[in-house]
Amino acid sequence: MFQKLLMMAIFFAVTVGIGIYCRRHTYNVGNFVLGGRSVGPWVTAFAYGTSYFSSVVFIGYSGQFGWNFGVSAAWIGIGNAFIGSLMAWLVLGRRTRVMTKYFESATMPDFFAKRFCCPVLKEVAAVIIFVFLVPYSASVYKGLSGLFSMAFGISFVWCVIGIAVLTAVYVVVGGYMAAALNDLVQGIIMIAGIGMVVVSILNGKGGFLASLEQLSQIESPLAPNLDGALVSFFGPDPVGLLGVVLLTSLGTWGLPQMIHKFYTIRDERSIHTGTVISTIFALIIAGGSYFMGAFGRLYYTPAEGGKVVFDDIVPTMLAHSLSDLLIGVVLILVLSASMSTLSSLVITSSSTVTLDVLRPLFPQVFTTGRQVRIIKVLCAAFVALSVIIALSPNSLITTLMSLSWGALAGSFLGPFIYGLYWKRTTTLSVWASFLWGIGVTGINFFFPFTAPTMAGAIAIVGSLAVVPLVSLITPRLPQERIDDAFACYEQKVTARSRFVLPEGDED
Repeated sequence: MFQKLLMMAIFFAVTVGIGIYCRRHTYNVGNFVLGGRSVGPWVTAFAYGTSYFSSVVFIGYSGQFGWNFGVSAAWIGIGNAFIGSLMAWLVLGRRTRVMTKYFESATMPDFFAKRFCCPVLKEVAAVIIFVFLVPYSASVYKGLSGLFSMAFGISFVWCVIGIAVLTAVYVVVGGYMAAALNDLVQGIIMIAGIGMVVVSILNGKGGFLASLEQLSQIESPLAPNLDGALVSFFGPDPVGLLGVVLLTSLGTWGLPQMIHKFYTIRDERSIHTGTVISTIFALIIAGGSYFMGAFGRLYYTPAEGGKVVFDDIVPTMLAHSLSDLLIGVVLILVLSASMSTLSSLVITSSSTVTLDVLRPLFPQVFTTGRQVRIIKVLCAAFVALSVIIALSPNSLITTLMSLSWGALAGSFLGPFIYGLYWKRTTTLSVWASFLWGIGVTGINFFFPFTAPTMAGAIAIVGSLAVVPLVSLITPRLPQERIDDAFACYEQKVTARSRFVLPEGDED
């Protein structure tokens, strides 16, 4: 217990210290929300990766989908690395940075309003973001607090409250730069910790081959006639597996807290470097987490009645296979992953509501200094609301996350990516995508017709079809407005040339 407490104390001290150090970056909105658009590649890449993966992945998703799909759950991690990270950076990174800087947009709703010439889009998108980021934040608290409760034997309620207070302190004090620098430190901890955890889990059952052999002998209810379904290439449910891959990989392309990272990056070279770093990071963290979760059936036994509590699988695995020292490492690992995600969610939601909803309604009140103070107050309010939902006994981690990602990415993915690339995208197609994303996930939440993860995947993929279909049958934007928006990609710059012969010397 002393070792675990000492490690936690050191971690908390470093986290708060970075927040205090970064106070100088919070004197205006641009610095508090975007870090002055001068963040380097390593910090941005780790901020992207650590915001991507939290206790939701390590505790909730790896436990549930490792249980359902077995070793094939590792495909989810591979999809996260190559679709959610590599392709996201290649497709969105540069164009997002260039066009948002051209529009002087600090938030995704403001981008929608300026790109599609419709101020009302800003308010509606901001409300969608605030409403649907709250359940995602709550799912992070649930995953993190369940592990802390197991490790320290204290009430789940106090774990949630303590983590919320710590997150609020360093975000409110240091803003985006504090969150980003903490992400770098926390990302390094995550890489070191995940390797030790996977090795310990396998060694707890006799090593890699012995663990595979034991898992191959367990029958999967999803494919009762398939021998060794849990160690097969695509697992017992390939369609369900594909749905999770799409939700957790393609979904990042439409999440405001992830796209926000591209707003802040410093220059062209940083984008190339960040692409490589974030992809490797995702492959290690996501691949390791889902692979670890595949062996949950070797450690976890359902309670009487056969009901599986998915949120308890990974904590049970860790309690049975790790030493006290390694449990301390895992606590820091999951805390690092979760706090980085929470800080990103808090900044995104609070800045969006302040800049896109409140400031247009009360312009005389929102001086520069007041804007920062109001954002900080809303940061605290967002944390408090997330805690209230997290304390609900009936909320499941994966359900909360699927609802959030499906609604947000299902609403925003199509309008955002087509808005960056396609001049024919119309304002009405953006409204149609908003209705589609919220409609599919909302209907499935109240009147379930499929699994929450599959509903989220349908909403996300459907957004890519809804926008072009509606755009082709609705009025175009004014041509001069379109030309102005895309002129940002064609700005001419003067470059110095060193090895070009003067004209007339060719002979």
